[in-house]
Amino acid sequence: MLERNINRDTDETNAMDIAAERIERLHELARAAAAEGEPDRARYYVRLARRVAERNRLTLPRSFRRFTCDECDAYLRPGDNARVRLQDGHVVITCECGAQARYPYD
Repeated sequence: MLERNINRDTDETNAMDIAAERIERLHELARAAAAEGEPDRARYYVRLARRVAERNRLTLPRSFRRFTCDECDAYLRPGDNARVRLQDGHVVITCECGAQARYPYD
C-alpha cells in the first residue's frame, strides 16, 4: 500500500513537470505569434496555457502573467498593443481592450 502511494506521488510530480514544460513552450509560441503579427493565434496559446495551469493546479510564471491581459487574454507587447506607464512606485500596463494591470517596481 505504501509503494502505491509513492508511485502516485511520482506520477503527479511527473505530470506537473510536463505541464510546466508545456506552459513554457506555449509562452514561447505566444510570444512568437505576437511578434509575427498574429494576435488571434497568440491569444489561443495564452488561453491554452491558462487552461493547462488550471487543470494541473500550477501558477503561471511571473513573466507570463505580466505579459498577458487578464480580460482579453492578449499577449502584451509594449508599444504595439499595450501602453506602459510608471506611476508612484508602480508600473501600469494598459491593454488595447482598456484593462489595466498594476505591478510594483521589481
